[in-house]
Amino acid sequence: MTDQTNAQTRSRGERNFEVVMAGMKKRRAAEVRFQLYGKVAVGLGLLFLCLLLFSIVSKGYSAFWQTYVRLDVPVIAADVDPEGKHDVAAIRAANYSGMIKQHLRELFPEVTERREKFALYGLVSNGASFELRDRILANPELIGQTVSLWVPADDDVDMLMKGHIDRNEPEVDRRIKDNQLAWIDKLQSEGRLESRFNVAFFTNGDSRDPELAGIRGALTGSILTLIVTLSLSFPMGVLAAVYLEEFAPKNRWTDLIEVNINNLAAVPSIVFGLLGLAVFINFFGLPRSAPLVGGLVLTLMTLPTIIIAGRAALKSVPPSIREAALGIGASPMQTVFYHVLPQALPGMLTGTIIGMAQALGETAPLLMIGMVAFIADVPSGVFDPSTALPVQIYLWADSPERAYVERTSAAIIVLLVFLAAMNAIAVLLRKRFERRW
Repeated sequence: MTDQTNAQTRSRGERNFEVVMAGMKKRRAAEVRFQLYGKVAVGLGLLFLCLLLFSIVSKGYSAFWQTYVRLDVPVIAADVDPEGKHDVAAIRAANYSGMIKQHLRELFPEVTERREKFALYGLVSNGASFELRDRILANPELIGQTVSLWVPADDDVDMLMKGHIDRNEPEVDRRIKDNQLAWIDKLQSEGRLESRFNVAFFTNGDSRDPELAGIRGALTGSILTLIVTLSLSFPMGVLAAVYLEEFAPKNRWTDLIEVNINNLAAVPSIVFGLLGLAVFINFFGLPRSAPLVGGLVLTLMTLPTIIIAGRAALKSVPPSIREAALGIGASPMQTVFYHVLPQALPGMLTGTIIGMAQALGETAPLLMIGMVAFIADVPSGVFDPSTALPVQIYLWADSPERAYVERTSAAIIVLLVFLAAMNAIAVLLRKRFERRW
């Protein structure tokens, strides 16, 4: 009887062991599948990111190079400075466009018809006359001599030289005509065509001519807007976080404030643009399309992020720091500002930089306050009309010219570089000043 009972016990134990082992195999298989799903998700995310970056870079890298044409323009003294006094007003008012056209006609004397002349003049950018004028204004001694200068080629010529226009297509299907192709080939054979680094892309403001359009105005507007945003959001956000975390009484009112702050962090950015339009422009009468208004709107948008990050940084400081300071006789304010806040400041700075990076890439609130206007001048202050880099990208993306496509991608590259730099600074600050408790 005892042997039979022992055999039954062993049999039940073996069955239970088999059940347990089968269950472990299922759990291990489920864990392996979950890890595989995670790896696939990470791989797909990296793949899509690489495809996006490749698409942007492949379309935009060529914008950092521009095709230039060398012109040897005779500057006739009787046409520029007839009185020989080097009068700035007279020099500025001279017909430099006519000089460039005359030089082009001399290069191609076979061009006699009016329509062909118009096509010939179109090989050179409209900004060529301004470059010649600026050269003469900078050095009036050039009057009466032949001035050799490199000027930007027209955007269609630039697209042809970069391979974006197929010269083998039928003439009706391309913007460059057959006679223009012959002129371009002649200029190239004479060494008058050259591809150079596009400095104007970083030094010029916006322009109706793609070959003259640059990001300096938009970049300056973004920097001024961020300066206003940082000057207002950082002190306000830090003080609000310190008060709510260290001094505010715990009651229903502070709970309501905390809930609203968390909700504001999730409000669509265009709502803040509508608020800025209604309050700062319509009620206070501040100028439209100004970095000051843009900074105020972005301050409202980034404040919740900075406050939440600041409170999280204050909570990460061990209570022993507060208890030690209070134990040696420090007041609550001394404890916070001399002991707790310095320990939490790296986390606050990290949250602030991330908020600034978010503000740098915002477009919708700036559109609502008028920063979508075409502005060619570079702003010199926070009250001057301006645009921002994301808005400039939006404007260029809506332009039909092929040259604006590469400039749009190039501006996105610059924006991504700034965003990556700001995030890198945030990581470095966190690594440099963060303490492990």
